[in-house]
Amino acid sequence: MSDQTVAFRYAKSLLDLAQERGITDTVAADMQLFGQTARESRGLVLALQSPVVKHYKKLEILKALFQKRVNPVTFSIFEILSRKNREALLPAIADEFQRQYDELRGIQKAQVASAVPLTDAQRKALTDEVAKATGRTVQLQERLDPKLIGGYVLRVGDRQIDASIRSRLNELRVTFLQN
Repeated sequence: MSDQTVAFRYAKSLLDLAQERGITDTVAADMQLFGQTARESRGLVLALQSPVVKHYKKLEILKALFQKRVNPVTFSIFEILSRKNREALLPAIADEFQRQYDELRGIQKAQVASAVPLTDAQRKALTDEVAKATGRTVQLQERLDPKLIGGYVLRVGDRQIDASIRSRLNELRVTFLQN
């Protein structure tokens, strides 16, 4: 079974349990904390993935970092994964949990890369367009990419709209090379 499938199942189980106990927002905040910590601490991720580090040591690391900071329901998933020797999946489970939580709340994340910062009008136009297409509330994540020259690249899920000048120039170059 692939890691993504396993991460999906653990995240789904945790989300179901959190909903059953009425602590969905708390568990979501906890998983967001873990995900943020994992992204900022390469050492933590390497320790969790290391076959050299014993599983009880990995659980001690998780206890030291998170036991007092997260809900017991959230920490229980850490303990279960440790008993099953699957600590390396924790970052993927945290990401998958966040995706499922956003889906439950009707939130669609969209990423936009642009050469210059977006104006409020551009931001609103992109957000409205994505909301219209998906029927969900949109969280727009912006990133500057000077390689684009101008325009933007919008990613929503597995779809991408490339309205950058760099893309247009590449299309022109291909057209000229074909003629």
